[in-house]
Amino acid sequence: MPPAAAAEPLTPERILATTEEVLRRFGPTKATVVDVARALGVSHGSVYRHFPSKAALREAVTDRWLARSVVMLEEIASAPTGSAPSKLEAWLEALFEAKRHKAGDDPELFATYTVLLAENSGVVDAHLTELIDQLGRIIAEGVAAGSLAADDVPAAARAVFDATGRFHDPQYAADWLSPTIITEFEAVTALVIRGLRA
Repeated sequence: MPPAAAAEPLTPERILATTEEVLRRFGPTKATVVDVARALGVSHGSVYRHFPSKAALREAVTDRWLARSVVMLEEIASAPTGSAPSKLEAWLEALFEAKRHKAGDDPELFATYTVLLAENSGVVDAHLTELIDQLGRIIAEGVAAGSLAADDVPAAARAVFDATGRFHDPQYAADWLSPTIITEFEAVTALVIRGLRA
C-alpha cells in the first residue's frame, strides 16, 4: 500500500471508485470486499462501516455507474433553451452515445455492470423511472409549447423509451458495433419525433 493512500480519508466515494477498479480487475464473480479493502489499504471491517454488506456495496457501485448518465441527461432535459423536439433528439442521442461509450471504451467493466444490473433490480427500476421522468418533462414542455402532441405524457414518455430500447438497453450492446447503427438510430429517432409532433 502506498503511504499516500493511508493518509487519504476513507469515504464512500473512495470505496466506490476502488470497488470499480477491483471489479474491472477480478470481475463480478471473484471480486470480494476483502479485495476492495486490500486495494484501499484498510481492513474489510472499515469498508463494512460504510457499506453493511457485499450486496450493499455492489448496489451502491451500480447506482453510481448508472447515475453518471442521469446527470448528463438531466442537463439536456432541464436546459432553459431549445425546442422540445430538439431536446428530445439531443437526449436520445446523448443516452445512446453514453451507452455506446460505456460498452466500447471499457468492455470488461461494461460486462461486469451487466451482471450487477441483473442483481440490483431495485436500483435499475429507479434509474429507468428517472430516465422516463426526464423524457416526460421534455414531452410535457413540448405539449405546453404546442410543438409536440401527447394525450398521456407519461405513456408517451414510456413509449419513446421502449421504442428506442435497442439503442440503450445493454442486452443490445453487440448491435452497437454495427457499421449501420448510427443510420438506424437516426431513422428510429426521426420516426419517434415525427410521431409526437403536433
